Amino acid sequence: MSSNETPRGPVDSSRIPRYAGPATFARLPRLDEVGAADVAVVGVPFDSGVSYRPGARFGGNAIREASRLLRPYNPAQDASPFALAQVADGGDIAVNPFNIHEAVETIEAAADDLLGTGARLMTLGGDHTIALPLLRSVAKKHGPVALLHFDAHLDTWDTYFGAEYTHGTPFRRAVEEGVLDTSALSHVGTRGPLYGKKDLTDDEKMGFGIVTSADVYRRGADEIADQLRQRIGDRPLYISIDIDCLDPAHAPGTGTPEAGGMTSRELLEILRGLASCNLVSADVVEVAPAYDHAEITSVAASHTAYELTTIMSRQIAEARTK
Repeated sequence: MSSNETPRGPVDSSRIPRYAGPATFARLPRLDEVGAADVAVVGVPFDSGVSYRPGARFGGNAIREASRLLRPYNPAQDASPFALAQVADGGDIAVNPFNIHEAVETIEAAADDLLGTGARLMTLGGDHTIALPLLRSVAKKHGPVALLHFDAHLDTWDTYFGAEYTHGTPFRRAVEEGVLDTSALSHVGTRGPLYGKKDLTDDEKMGFGIVTSADVYRRGADEIADQLRQRIGDRPLYISIDIDCLDPAHAPGTGTPEAGGMTSRELLEILRGLASCNLVSADVVEVAPAYDHAEITSVAASHTAYELTTIMSRQIAEARTK
């Protein structure tokens, strides 16, 4: 989008009720209605990489439904993200649910196409397997990227049942493939039992720092955000958010819940504290609506995606004024 074009925003909820019409993210236009976008919100309905509860293939559309409640002005960041940049819903990347290798290749190719238009990606999963092809694609454009990985789990295991591509292995593969800047990697919100202490030793060798959910509780969101900003610096940043970083009280609708997680307020405040970072793309994954109650999880995920979208839109608008 050029600097003299006015972005097309969401449907006016004062004229058309929020519950009416198609459920695009935040009631925004479809990508084919605007031609090109600065931020493309895209779904990946894939969950063949899960190790416990299935159902995240339905997560993207659940997030879209919950996002009907979002409004165009974000007071926490003092920004109207959909007026600052063209944000559009790019629909879903249709992938083979029976062949993980093919699915990974399809996601990477589709992400290449979208990033090639100049858009940044706000991806709605799907399970965490999808992060690997997304990171591959982003690294083609920006080089190895810094990563903030919000999750109850490390997702740096080697294999499950001999399979190298699962929702528990994407970040080990990403390190091995050189698509991550290993000087700026962090897990946030981790907790719960592990297979052994070697899990932590291996993870540290890959370059990851760890901020546990207990650290967030004891030290507070502002201090954690400051620590993360210092680690990231001005590097291109990718943020990957497994909704199970939240406590099951705040996100029951997920595949591998763990007690003792962050609150949705803590997650949102940490993200707002990262507004000065160079966020090049992001994802929110592992929403499994069959296990949700009263849309608790999808509402949290939609607000999470909204904060990430706001950060990207602000940065796009600021870059145009320079």
